[in-house]
Amino acid sequence: MSGGAPTSYELYRSASIGMALQDALDDLISQNLIEPQLAMKICSNYDKAFAELIADKVKSRLNFKGSLDIYRFCDDVWTFLIRDVKFTLDNKQIVEANRVKIVSCTNKKAGET
Repeated sequence: MSGGAPTSYELYRSASIGMALQDALDDLISQNLIEPQLAMKICSNYDKAFAELIADKVKSRLNFKGSLDIYRFCDDVWTFLIRDVKFTLDNKQIVEANRVKIVSCTNKKAGET
């Protein structure tokens, strides 16, 4: 279920709840219970709601240090591939990872400049 220009926030669709939503919408489309355009509108609303939820509710912070392997910027989305990463959480707990991919999107809503 894709069409048109993708938004930065479509990355939230890969969360388990987003995949479940897409599966349910695909089932409804295949049963001719809804039109594909409605499913696209629902996904767009999900994208916006998920981004707003994260912006409003997530207040945790962390610091990290590692070696930057690759970075790129395309369509207002930054992607960083980092190796040998050490995260320090709010509670001073340390978490380490061999490789991490960070995707960062603009906080502007669709259509804003």
